[in-house]
Amino acid sequence: MPEPQNVLAPLTDSALFLTFVVRPGGEADVHALLPDVAGMIRSVGFPLPDEELTCVVGIGSDLWDRLFTGPRPARLHPFREITGPRHRAPATPGDLFVHLRARRPFTCFELGRRIAGRLGAAADVVDEVTGFRYYDRRDLLGYVDGTENPTGAAAGAAALVGADDPSFAGGSYLLVQKYVHDLARWTELPGADRDRAIGRHRADDVEIPDDLKAPDAHVALATVEDADGTERKIVRDNMPFGSIAKAEYGTYFAGYAADPGVIETMLTRMVVGVPPGTSDRILDVSTPVTGGLFFAPPADFLAAPPPRPAG
Repeated sequence: MPEPQNVLAPLTDSALFLTFVVRPGGEADVHALLPDVAGMIRSVGFPLPDEELTCVVGIGSDLWDRLFTGPRPARLHPFREITGPRHRAPATPGDLFVHLRARRPFTCFELGRRIAGRLGAAADVVDEVTGFRYYDRRDLLGYVDGTENPTGAAAGAAALVGADDPSFAGGSYLLVQKYVHDLARWTELPGADRDRAIGRHRADDVEIPDDLKAPDAHVALATVEDADGTERKIVRDNMPFGSIAKAEYGTYFAGYAADPGVIETMLTRMVVGVPPGTSDRILDVSTPVTGGLFFAPPADFLAAPPPRPAG
């Protein structure tokens, strides 16, 4: 399998999520940037090995056709808005996505600054979120996030495209959303109600047994199974974020999958409910405000991308 980008890098203490919209005529600058990203990572990260700096570049469906000739990833498409009886997961603009991870924020900032500076007027940053580790990997709602992430070979199987799309084996689909929390409303709930909404006990991070779990608990609806009952896994790299000045606090969801349909099914279950109308209780206090789907091609694809379309 071709060498993937650092999709499976371990969870870090800091992250930076940058969403770009590429201006008409800016395609040549983006195309020229891609082979240089690896060198930019080394120039920032090599003097700081303890920072464990990584960078994953994702390309949206519309931009893909503007950048490359030849085949395209089989399951790449624009993010599809999901609307339920009470909630909505919107699709928002985004052509190019950069996911930066390191131990400290300044390392992510420096590489992100260089990438944005290199793009210049070719692309606009339409969303920027700095994520941070919160206590023992808890989100701002108080619960440990990422407990069920697969590890080892199972992580690769969940996140990386395989032989079903050989032209893009080693790549990964990246679905991202920014969730904004109503912390005042959340903290007004009794602790037991919060546990029931999540489907997990806050104190010890133990999942509530299935026979006691509420059907509209987050854990219940965010679990996707095959017809035979096998759970479909993804690799989550969610991070808390917040602005005291703006009173905006939330979770940035970043999910890597070999098949984006797994995450899309999960989101549909959350927003619409199973059965419809029993939507995820967490959405009563956590609102998705962005949504994008990108493909993170293998590292060798970025190093030598296909030529741009003529004209």
